[in-house]
Amino acid sequence: MKLKNLCEILTEEFAEKQLRDGANLTTMSCDGIFGDVTGVAFDSREVKDGYIFVAITGVVTDGHLYIPKAVENGALAVICENAEMYRQYKEQYKNVSFFLVKNARRALAIVSKHFYDCACEKLSIIGITGTKGKTSTSFMISKILNEAGMRCGIIGTTGAYFEDYFEEMSHSTPESRDLHALFAKMLSLGATHIVMEVSSQALMMYRVYGIEFEVGVFTNISPDHIGEGEHSDFDDYLYCKSKLFTMCKKAVINADSDKAQYVLDVCKEYDVPVTTYGCETENATYRAENESFYIDGGMKTHFDVISDDVKESVEVSVPGKFSVFNALCAASVALTLGVGFDHIKKALNNVKVIGRIEPVEHPGLKAPVIIDYAHNAMSMESLFSAVKAYNPKRIICVFGCGGNRSKLRRYEMGEISGKYADLSIITADNSRFEELDDIIADILIGIGKTDGKYEIVKDRRDAIYRAIDLSREGDIVLLAGKGQETYLDVKGVKTHFDEREVVSDYFIR
Repeated sequence: MKLKNLCEILTEEFAEKQLRDGANLTTMSCDGIFGDVTGVAFDSREVKDGYIFVAITGVVTDGHLYIPKAVENGALAVICENAEMYRQYKEQYKNVSFFLVKNARRALAIVSKHFYDCACEKLSIIGITGTKGKTSTSFMISKILNEAGMRCGIIGTTGAYFEDYFEEMSHSTPESRDLHALFAKMLSLGATHIVMEVSSQALMMYRVYGIEFEVGVFTNISPDHIGEGEHSDFDDYLYCKSKLFTMCKKAVINADSDKAQYVLDVCKEYDVPVTTYGCETENATYRAENESFYIDGGMKTHFDVISDDVKESVEVSVPGKFSVFNALCAASVALTLGVGFDHIKKALNNVKVIGRIEPVEHPGLKAPVIIDYAHNAMSMESLFSAVKAYNPKRIICVFGCGGNRSKLRRYEMGEISGKYADLSIITADNSRFEELDDIIADILIGIGKTDGKYEIVKDRRDAIYRAIDLSREGDIVLLAGKGQETYLDVKGVKTHFDEREVVSDYFIR
């Protein structure tokens, strides 16, 4: 991308947002500047010669404070939204182009999109928003589309995946620059479709601004991410979620959600065609009926998909009631995209969701072992609800709580496990800079409110071995909290720890 093209890009995108000091955006920014833009950064430490630096105002710090460092590192241009600093640094650094915009995050999204040659416009992108189910549903959709011959990547909480390519993510929805870099990478590897999680934070902070989604998906909503640095209240949370449906060609919506009508009204306002799904709403486009849960060489979930002209039986390899909702959602998206039921059924029967009610397979196990990312009260309760549908003789739950996090979470998780598990084995989980004994003491406050039996095994590997030792046929063992993570974080040091490997190692000790 040429810097002089940036003038046109920003002028077109922000035509109504001329420079606040009265200057013309195009004339001001292009005067005397030529050459190639070599990169885009919103962290001054990443800036190299020829980069555009976008000064965004974050929760922790203000990027405008680092403009001098960005220039020192070789920035060719700076985009900012603080008028005073714009004027100050424009005079101080005469060899650098400065752009003043009203919203630097939006500018970052648009500049990143164009720097990566608008890769998003060459992909069919499915965006999923909701409080729960985004990760599992994205894996299911991707599995179906790949089964149907569409080369589909995933971007979400557990990372970015495309065939043999994998990249860890620090956010469910990356910052816009990183997101467009991923689109370009996956496109270059041959991707045709992307299914991605779209968080409320991402929508609020314009990380997906300028993207047109082939399908927008709404799974459900309940109070979450409300507080300082996040959403001011539930209404704001819902409003931000609904912004996805102003940016999509089609929508797939959970009709059973008590806020479905809110989202449907947004779709109506923006003339977005809607497909609905649900287990309880009779007029949903696709409905799930005749659910059953059983153990047959693994924990299986069965249901029928019903519509005005369809009745198909589906078996899902991911356990639990929520898997019915997630699989029905994935099937609804696939049907909206024209995929046939043969592909849908085959994919769902073989799908595996990393770290989300993920069965660990080993011929030596006497009872199913499930890995799940549950690390708060809501997700713990959902996990127990999912496995109780299989009527296990006993549930043995191995869990801990993260350090430098809310004590309330520890009390609640302890209480939930004490209430639903036949035995809780309390252990370590990313204690970070807190003492493990202090974290366990907080968990015991919660479990002490119940009659639940528990043991304390501080070493997580030993705790998992203990659970497998105690398990018998008919039991279910839950390993809660780590999910997709493959490390333990203690005193600032991350050491490799993959629970799948630990279970396998049990049999070769």
